[in-house]
Amino acid sequence: MNPEGLRYIDEYRNSALVVHLSHQIRRISTKPVNLMEVCGGHTYAIYKNGLKDFLPDTIRLLSGPGCPVCVSSQKFVDHAIELGKLNGVILTTYGDLIRVPGSISSLEKEKAGGADIRMVYSVLDALEIAKQNRNKQVVFLGIGFETTAPASAAAILQAAKEKVRNFFLLSAHKVMPPALEALAKGDTRIDGFIAPGHVSAITGYGIYQKLSKDYHRGVVISGFEPVDILQSVLMLVKQIEAGHYKVENEYTRVVKADGNPKALAVMNKVFTQSDTEWRGLGIVPKSGLAVSSEFESYDANLKFDVPVHDSHPPKGCICGDILTGRKSPSDCKLFFSQCTPVNPIGACMVSSEGACSVFYRFKA
Repeated sequence: MNPEGLRYIDEYRNSALVVHLSHQIRRISTKPVNLMEVCGGHTYAIYKNGLKDFLPDTIRLLSGPGCPVCVSSQKFVDHAIELGKLNGVILTTYGDLIRVPGSISSLEKEKAGGADIRMVYSVLDALEIAKQNRNKQVVFLGIGFETTAPASAAAILQAAKEKVRNFFLLSAHKVMPPALEALAKGDTRIDGFIAPGHVSAITGYGIYQKLSKDYHRGVVISGFEPVDILQSVLMLVKQIEAGHYKVENEYTRVVKADGNPKALAVMNKVFTQSDTEWRGLGIVPKSGLAVSSEFESYDANLKFDVPVHDSHPPKGCICGDILTGRKSPSDCKLFFSQCTPVNPIGACMVSSEGACSVFYRFKA
């Protein structure tokens, strides 16, 4: 059975192939290794399918900072809340972000209190709201990595083309490579990365070369089905056992070497790299995407002057440690007893891709 010969999604869920890959991994794994699945979609798939049960005790899977809602800093949430309080401002956001707790409130609470905060499915929905409400200032909260940043960039280009002057972006968009390098240099030993498939579909392979060359970490770009993930684990274990680290692509049906050049071109036209804060990692140099000077008239940071104070995570919340692989949800004293999906205290319990939310759903 060779996963490279599979064609259809149901074949990537084949139980016999899952067992076969499990046996292969157990046969060759001789040393303890820590593998980090970077993407929240991988975390969800691992717990949903019980994939840890198919791995030997020598292999430990760590959840990483691949959930956009989770890694968006509390300061960003507080900034968004202050924007939502302004008269004449319509705040637009993806659904999950609205429930992330800020220092003293949340977008959900502010909306219940009368703020004009609207959930949208796309940044283009936010642009349409701006066109329909020319007497209002419409702000879209841009979060996510190289997967969602091109769409935000395209919306700004469209706004410029149509001369929509009341549309603004508050960008918390981030790029993966600097964060992965920070993790490789961190105090948690990570032997290999299960790299995010959706990000890689945009960026291609090249962004991970430094991890293998300079930091001697294995990298395998993975799909999201059970066979994808176990095949990726097998490929990483082979690298680690041989002591030969490289970048490999398991997700060949989607990810190509040069990624999506058109999406990258749009992103690079509108954004410039900047230092930005990640929950759990702090300020990571050149890991953020700020609106470039050419399009600064659409930058909510420049348009609106609101107070943004230093913020601190909720007392007892260890979301930051979970996002960096230092701890797991079961280590948190708030988990299950006080922090639940109905009453999230930390960001990791909000999104369906958050490690705490996933652990609560499938393991608690």
